[in-house]
Amino acid sequence: MNRILKNILITGSFLISLQALAQEKKYSELMTQTAMRSWPDAFTLDKGQEAKWSYDLGVILKGVEGVWKNTADKQYFDYIQHKMDHYVQEDGTINAYKMDDYNIDFINNGKILLFLYQVTGKEKYLKAVQHLRKQLDTHPRTKQGSFWHKKIYTHQVWLDGLYMGQPFYAEYAKLFNEPEAFDDISKQFILIEKNTRDEKTGLLYHGWDESKEQKWADKNTGRSPNFWSRALGWYGMALVDVLDYFPKNHAGRDSIIAILNRYADAVTKVQQPNGLWYQVTDMPEKKGNYPEASASSMLVYTLAKGVRLGYLPSKFLKNAESGYKGILKEFIEEDSQGRVNLNGTVKVSGLGGTPYRDGSFEYYMSEPVIQNDPKGIGAFIQCAVEMEMLPNLKFAKGKKVVLDYYYNNEKRKNLLGQQERYHYTWEEQDNGGYSLLGYIFQSYGAQTDSLNTKPTKENLRKANVYIIVDPDTEKETDNPSYIQEPEIEAIMSWVKKGGTLVLLGNDAGNAEFKHFNLLANRFGIHFKEDNNLLVKNNNYEQGAVSVPQGNDIFSKPYKLYLKEISSLTVYAPAIPVLGVNNINVMATAKYGMGKIFALGDPWIYNEYLDGRKLPADFQNYPAAHDWVKWLLK
Repeated sequence: MNRILKNILITGSFLISLQALAQEKKYSELMTQTAMRSWPDAFTLDKGQEAKWSYDLGVILKGVEGVWKNTADKQYFDYIQHKMDHYVQEDGTINAYKMDDYNIDFINNGKILLFLYQVTGKEKYLKAVQHLRKQLDTHPRTKQGSFWHKKIYTHQVWLDGLYMGQPFYAEYAKLFNEPEAFDDISKQFILIEKNTRDEKTGLLYHGWDESKEQKWADKNTGRSPNFWSRALGWYGMALVDVLDYFPKNHAGRDSIIAILNRYADAVTKVQQPNGLWYQVTDMPEKKGNYPEASASSMLVYTLAKGVRLGYLPSKFLKNAESGYKGILKEFIEEDSQGRVNLNGTVKVSGLGGTPYRDGSFEYYMSEPVIQNDPKGIGAFIQCAVEMEMLPNLKFAKGKKVVLDYYYNNEKRKNLLGQQERYHYTWEEQDNGGYSLLGYIFQSYGAQTDSLNTKPTKENLRKANVYIIVDPDTEKETDNPSYIQEPEIEAIMSWVKKGGTLVLLGNDAGNAEFKHFNLLANRFGIHFKEDNNLLVKNNNYEQGAVSVPQGNDIFSKPYKLYLKEISSLTVYAPAIPVLGVNNINVMATAKYGMGKIFALGDPWIYNEYLDGRKLPADFQNYPAAHDWVKWLLK
């Protein structure tokens, strides 16, 4: 049996059982509700204490971000913003944050600030982000170049710190054009593996002391004495999260993926029959050792996300599924009202400090295990978000969705004065972006990519879906690129062989029509360059479009919102699939083995998809899921 067929069979087998899990409760949302009840306002680890700038908060809110993207329910976005606004002042200063402490843990919440800045565009979040980024410029390092864990922990690197610092560092570098940072980031992942990896088991020790002065440090290697599962969990999450931002052509990306694969092989060998991982990773049989909730959640998250995004082979799905079932059975406690709690998280484990933590087995057993620890809750939410997406992989695993950046190439200056691409791009998280649409495609297992050059038979060859949206006019771009006959022939040839072409226009005056129609006309579709569904102020009903029962694309009647669209003239081989007020809104066509979808509006950009603006009775979000599945069939 060849390797590809074997992977397909493995994937299919486990997706069947994962489908059963999907029919159960959405534990990501239930646990988020637990967090929202536990910390409605200020975030404190212990009652009576003042709120701290604690990395725990970022772990929870990163999970809540995933829940928002999986539901488009604005209450989750509002919670994220409310929590961070407790700390971030209008001038960008951060309450309870001290740069001079040089604590790498303090960087973790910067991921949430980057998210809020990109979604809202508010300058205060950018200023706060810049404070955190500035810390990395002067943060103490080992002689080799790795960030110290904290200034008070001299010469030490802990696995935890890779999660706290590197994904933020990488996202900032991508967003604000710091390509040299990726050399630094990949180097730090390579160094920590080199300095902490045990050749026999492949596992990584909790920490490393370059000076070898700490009592916990091996005098020959500088390594701490034991493998701590939550440290391994932090490290695994760091690996899959940092890859979200790495340039695809950067050599460090391949290095990190290789590390991730070695890591996955090692941690799955010590996964126990109940699907879980123990506090001290490689000693499950030793008296006093116990399965630990936060570590198990982090490791399941790493494996599930790694498979979904194609970094890990499908064989690791069985480990993710086994781990998640074990977590639900062992750690989730549900009360009579359906509210859930998470048991089994060790409150803290570290090295050195006062009183001194020597890294021994006895030390790891001595720390308290508590209910609803915020690190555990945050890790579990992130884990549940991933696991709740896995059953959808059958729709598009291995398929590629390419978004045109050649005909649509608008630029603007960001708050730093840098030129950036905007309007209907995968990267853009504000109202006019397609970031949530890209997330939906990825949730079904598809890879998302962009095409910065004119389409050809060669660069379309590996694409399954090609989306052209809102081609530029001279008003929008100094030198717009117009669709020409050679590209039309290349696109038609690609569709004929089985590609799915998506043509999304705009209303009159806001898109190029003449050349766009040269392509659309080949399939029986013509964008009429008019303006329909005009919406005054917030009278959203003027943009309401009803999907009837039995529509070929949408699985149920939906109430959609569409605003200021170009209507369509439709003739053979195309057919209209949705209309309103005696105009054609959507059309499809078959051509050879492929198909075409057309709509005179960009439609499902973030503003009308993410739940923050539209009244709750509009259903663009679930309809977008149906549309994505139709495109990927």
